[in-house]
Amino acid sequence: MPGLRKAAIRTGLEALYFSRTHRLAREHLGGVGAILTFHHVRPARSVAFQPNRLLEISPAFFAAVLDRLARADVDVVSIDEAHRRLRAGERGRRFVVLTFDDGYGDNLVHARPLLERHGMPYTVYVASAFADGRGELWWLALEEAIAGSDRLAIDLDDKPQVFDCATPAAKYRTYDTLYWWLRARDDEADLRRVVRAIAADAGIDMGERCGALCMGWDELAGLAGSPLVTIGGHTVNHVMLTKVSADTARQEMAAGARRIEAMLGEKPVHFAFPVGDRSSAGAREFAMAADLGFKTAVTTRPGVLFAEHARYLTALPRISVNGEFQRLRYLDVLLSGAATALWNGFRHVDAA
Repeated sequence: MPGLRKAAIRTGLEALYFSRTHRLAREHLGGVGAILTFHHVRPARSVAFQPNRLLEISPAFFAAVLDRLARADVDVVSIDEAHRRLRAGERGRRFVVLTFDDGYGDNLVHARPLLERHGMPYTVYVASAFADGRGELWWLALEEAIAGSDRLAIDLDDKPQVFDCATPAAKYRTYDTLYWWLRARDDEADLRRVVRAIAADAGIDMGERCGALCMGWDELAGLAGSPLVTIGGHTVNHVMLTKVSADTARQEMAAGARRIEAMLGEKPVHFAFPVGDRSSAGAREFAMAADLGFKTAVTTRPGVLFAEHARYLTALPRISVNGEFQRLRYLDVLLSGAATALWNGFRHVDAA
């Protein structure tokens, strides 16, 4: 996340907290509940270059989050229970749903014991190719290639360019340039082709890295045996669905669910859109998730849940617990709905 944007977000969260605006706003802007998003839960790394740090939080902070929720005036519920409450239009205590994207092994090692200690339900959205050990975590491959290089030569829009990677600051500049250039590709295949070439030049085996970072089917089967756990779909290859054809998008969603059913014995009825922002999931994908029979589908569009979301169950917003903002007061502000209301122009639903 570019430094200026990160600083602006932090300033806004601090202002909402210390002015107590979030407390005043909670009654009107807090909605009926919220879905929290996590990725990695693992000990902090000491290296200077960590462009994907936003996707990881420390076990100590995760423990503090669970302690805060346990003491708060909210119910921590499963995604099935959230679905039931939204459908029923219940207006009781606010609820929080805990979700984990991708199926990383550190969730099993560091997050699971803390969740079991509290008896809190949670959902793990699994990209089936990750569990097969053949997925492409391309954003991490890009990070690793830049981390291990002093310079990187690549063709961008058919123009050879050389990027300086000699210092942490230079590495961040290079990563931001390449990441957002890749994200801007209209075709997911273009993105994958470029990152495969970068990884190959750097000697990175993406399949090996996937196997090392993600839970395999045996581990997921053990996890799925817990009554606290819901396994959800997350496509096969973690593709940004707006950047593939409708047929491919449908196949990714359906085949990922079928693979989970074949390996774990139960077909997932909840889904998370990979990446999940406006550029990767929209009206076509929301309708497709409903047509495929998913009870809910979650995005990463920021927001809390309102009663109106009962009509948009396959376009649900979430609040990302961001590794760049590991402060409980920021979580308090986000759960109040104050920050996301400002972000969304005070619209309750963003499902277009």
